[in-house]
Amino acid sequence: MASPIISPSLLAADFGNLQRDCQMVNESEADWFHIDVMDGVFVPNISYGMPVVKTMADNCDKVMDVHLMIVQPERYIQTFKDCGADILTVHYEACTHLHRTIQEIHNAGMKAGVALNPHTPVSVLEDIVQDLDEVLLMSVNPGFGGQKFIENTIKKTAQARELVDKSGSKAIIEIDGGVNLETGARLVAAGADALVAGSFVFKSEDPKATIAALKQL
Repeated sequence: MASPIISPSLLAADFGNLQRDCQMVNESEADWFHIDVMDGVFVPNISYGMPVVKTMADNCDKVMDVHLMIVQPERYIQTFKDCGADILTVHYEACTHLHRTIQEIHNAGMKAGVALNPHTPVSVLEDIVQDLDEVLLMSVNPGFGGQKFIENTIKKTAQARELVDKSGSKAIIEIDGGVNLETGARLVAAGADALVAGSFVFKSEDPKATIAALKQL
């Protein structure tokens, strides 16, 4: 079985030393950079906007995995493409016309993902999973880093794996929130392809070694 894709979340980076932390990830075994954009409306927290994302892209040598935790994400598709996003993930709960939004992301030249909050069942994606490049399952309530892992995510990951495989979709299943070596191993066993890790990486004594350990799961 292939190693999981590891996507360190820059929300947990030291913003006083952002270039340093981006370079650390560049030099590590990580595959992607995970960029959380929050608007203070869809989720209670506000993270950063386009100028910071553009700065991140300028300093990141790996895939830019941008996760929009915002209302009306369709308004900003081209903007985030221009900022350097390679994958753009929107929330099912934030999109009135999800199919159209996914088409617009693809038309802008990016891969398209859909994120589900912890309370949203995987079954809502049945009619669109074949159009997706990524399914992102939130394993904490979105908005803040460092939260405790929600156990039901293991079951949801297995359900997502079954849905993706049955549909013939090529979507990557990514998990975001509370990922460490213990939860990560169980998620990979349940069918996860990619793991987002924030605090576990950036607050560790040796972030590169932590990324390498996640890559071995």
